Amino acid sequence: MADIFDVIADGTRRDILRLLLDRASAGERGTSVSHIVQELGASQPTVSKHLKVLRDAHLVSVREDGQHRYYSLLAAPLDEVDDWLVPFLDDDSSGDYAAAPPLTESAAHAAEVVGRAAASARYAVASALKKLPGR
Repeated sequence: MADIFDVIADGTRRDILRLLLDRASAGERGTSVSHIVQELGASQPTVSKHLKVLRDAHLVSVREDGQHRYYSLLAAPLDEVDDWLVPFLDDDSSGDYAAAPPLTESAAHAAEVVGRAAASARYAVASALKKLPGR
């Protein structure tokens, strides 16, 4: 099974998970591939490729009804992310991060890529805002 951090590092897969969560919160029993394609504005082959990765990581389940497939969120594998992240969010922490489990090499790489992208986006937004009249 792929490392959960690698799986959720992809923005399209996170968008699919968010869509499935929103639909489940609205009481839907599953979301069709065509609905996911329509909502994300992505091609059907792209969505199918990402759904396969999510299935392999046990983050989604699929229910077949004739020729249609309906996907639902399975959040349990995200507990690994939660377990890693919670120590960083603990307000009562004395700054001792030694208790946090170490990242796998692939998770560390994914975190680095996300961090660089966030820093780059922050810089781009700040630069754009400085160019606005009156700033």
